[in-house]
Amino acid sequence: MAKGINIGDEVVITATVRKRVTEDRVSVSIPSYGQPHSVMDQTTKLQKGQHIELIGNVTHIQENRVTVNLGTPVTVDAAVVRLVNAYKAPTRSTPLLDKPT
Repeated sequence: MAKGINIGDEVVITATVRKRVTEDRVSVSIPSYGQPHSVMDQTTKLQKGQHIELIGNVTHIQENRVTVNLGTPVTVDAAVVRLVNAYKAPTRSTPLLDKPT
């Protein structure tokens, strides 16, 4: 199990730009993923070899593998992800039970 990472946590994966596919989209290589992944790049002009951080939420954990939702689910080794924000369940300001009448 991935230590310190739970379902719902926001994590970051550092990927390397492989090539520019179109003017607003680049292909990136994600460590331990094994397949190319394409992301939008409208604000900056990334070039081949530069690093980009992809942020997503953890949806599944199995032993030392973590599935992160980056628009599409991506399953990578737990050592590749870095925790950004831990998930905190919402708190209730009022009790769930109704007041007696």
